[in-house]
Amino acid sequence: MPTLKQLRYLIALAQVLHFRRAAEQCHVTQPTLSNQIQELERGLGVQLVERSRRNQVVLTPIGREIVERARAVLRDVQDIVDLGRHGQKWMEGTIKLGALPTLGPYLLPHVLPALHRDFPELKLYVREGMPAALLRSLANAELDLLLFPLPITGGDFTSVRLFREPLWVVIPSEHPLATKQVIDRSDLAGETILALEPGHRLYDQVADICREIGAELSHDFEGTSLDTLRLMVGMGLGLSFMPTVYVLSETPKDAQVVARPLKRRAPERTVGLAWRRHTARHDEYMELANVIRDILQANLPDVTTLN
Repeated sequence: MPTLKQLRYLIALAQVLHFRRAAEQCHVTQPTLSNQIQELERGLGVQLVERSRRNQVVLTPIGREIVERARAVLRDVQDIVDLGRHGQKWMEGTIKLGALPTLGPYLLPHVLPALHRDFPELKLYVREGMPAALLRSLANAELDLLLFPLPITGGDFTSVRLFREPLWVVIPSEHPLATKQVIDRSDLAGETILALEPGHRLYDQVADICREIGAELSHDFEGTSLDTLRLMVGMGLGLSFMPTVYVLSETPKDAQVVARPLKRRAPERTVGLAWRRHTARHDEYMELANVIRDILQANLPDVTTLN
């Protein structure tokens, strides 16, 4: 029978398609990983990978199918482990949390200190990433939770809402609109709007806003982060839409830009927690969501918490 160790090695190899990098990821030597893959192939009686002299790997068709089955097996094993731990502890241990780079760095500083104070035995390991990568990591049990814009479509996930935040218009301080305290949608018609590069949730949202208000979405200058986007706005390359938590955290420090609310029908995003539907820690994650809402109500009154 395959061992869990062999399945973990196979999954790591499928991720990086290189023996040395897979071995480094698994914290073992390359011969150890290679031998275990060969043992797995002999035990199953099939070839799982095609090898090259440069340690590069191509999965065979049956290898790809077995990798997907192995991921499901390891997810189930992790749920068994979580179930055992959950029966003994509540709001303790390590939770692997994934967050978007447009969200985690600006929200978590408001949340983590209070969580640590009230639940000192709870440890959050935070990993930032792009939406598609984070969703894959959650599905594969590499992450336990996502702090993520909702809704989430596809995947066997459960999600709960935490808060709703409007998007603000961020404007160069020397732009004529900077003198207005509130921006009307008609003010933005024909303006150049900067957005994050495709792949970010905010890119799609800002693109929709531009179509609705008659603004021009810039494809020549796209930001890799909200900070980069803010700097480009400050240099006069265009305007942008940015979420409340980021605006409150970063724009007051930058004299080159101002942030203004929209007068009516401000675009917004809803942020929540998501986890695998059948996890043993479902009740614990629901309670964690309640705790985070309470913290946000106390620390960030400009966002609207949601039940």
